[in-house]
Amino acid sequence: MDYPNDQAPGAPVRFGIPEHGRIPKYYAVKAHVAVLIEELGEGGALPTERDLAVRYEVSRETVRQALRELLLEGRLRRQGRGTVVAGPKLEQPLSLASYTEGVRRQGRKPGRSLISIDRFPCPPALAAETGIGRGEPVWHMERVLLADDERVGLESTYVAVAQAPSLGTEFDPDSSFYAYLRDRLGVAFGDADERIETVLATPREALLIGTPPALPMLLLHRVSRDTAGRPLERVRTLFRGDRFSFTTHLDRVRD
Repeated sequence: MDYPNDQAPGAPVRFGIPEHGRIPKYYAVKAHVAVLIEELGEGGALPTERDLAVRYEVSRETVRQALRELLLEGRLRRQGRGTVVAGPKLEQPLSLASYTEGVRRQGRKPGRSLISIDRFPCPPALAAETGIGRGEPVWHMERVLLADDERVGLESTYVAVAQAPSLGTEFDPDSSFYAYLRDRLGVAFGDADERIETVLATPREALLIGTPPALPMLLLHRVSRDTAGRPLERVRTLFRGDRFSFTTHLDRVRD
């Protein structure tokens, strides 16, 4: 197979062009706009759909389809009535580190906006998944995740009241919950089970995050325990697929 000399290691093979060389018109426009994105840089304003249609000699619907894909991929974002080049995606490590730590490492300002903190008896499904006693008091805290004041996700946390008795009164909801457990309560994280899947946001979730319902999301489920193996938290975090990627380090396989 003819392999392009300028093929980036992380790019689709042959830039996504089939061996027969025939590609849809929208994909050709998308490739042209991708080059334009690199030239404009973050925050650069993209020409209008009409201007792009004239430039590439295609219909506005063809341009619209190309831009839709670039928006979903996080290469572009809407700003007012126009479209601008988006910044790089936030990289969140797959580790027992908080969202706050991950965002700060990239020079961004983390934040959270509280939706609610509620207390109720642990329902059967949550008890079965976490090991918290059925009917034992639990907290549920829901917060919108922010990066430089941009809404980028939605976090739902369940924790036993016994682990954090004063969560509803002494915890600053704009701060790191992990730091609160560690520094204020002296709780150390032991291990966790984590699962990631792609989903579409519900109408409520899309409204809270400020995204279209059709935007793909990365959904992270985590059940963590303390160093003694006791259940600590159950977290459901929804990340914008156009603003996040996940990273991890893999050690060599040992026999």
